[in-house]
Amino acid sequence: MPEREIPHRILSDARGLAIVRVLKIGFGVSGKGGQGVVVARTAHGWSGPSFIGLGGAGWGLQIGAELSDFVFVLNNDAAIRAFSRDGNVKIGADVSAAAGPVGRDLQAGVTPTAAVYTYSRSKGLFAGVSLEGAIIGTQKTANARYYGRAVGARSILSGRVSPPGGAQRLLGILSRY
Repeated sequence: MPEREIPHRILSDARGLAIVRVLKIGFGVSGKGGQGVVVARTAHGWSGPSFIGLGGAGWGLQIGAELSDFVFVLNNDAAIRAFSRDGNVKIGADVSAAAGPVGRDLQAGVTPTAAVYTYSRSKGLFAGVSLEGAIIGTQKTANARYYGRAVGARSILSGRVSPPGGAQRLLGILSRY
């Protein structure tokens, strides 16, 4: 259904994507953690994936467990730079984020207003009100294992490092945009 998909126009204009799966569990206090990848559009197509991890905690009236898939559409070069620092990214502090537009009546003239659009899909049951924080960071060890040598996120996302064969399925899907 078009109302449940990221509009083609948004993906076609994206400078990059971060795709993360996050598990959140809470009973009064909550913890969340997840892993994923970030890719960037280069002059020669999409870069190989740079691995990222997410961790966070919260406190408040809350209970449950939830598994969520997030797609962060990176709309400008500043958002790509935030994810290519080999350090941590704080959504809101480092790059602005907004819920991404959806629907079949998306106007052709939509231009990105936030550095990052967020889309999510969740399974599970989680309820409550809480104060939370989270950090997204580059997983340098995972990058080194995947690429067979130590390589920085900036080199990967700029396209200076060739993607391994295992990335071809993801890059094939992204080449449609």
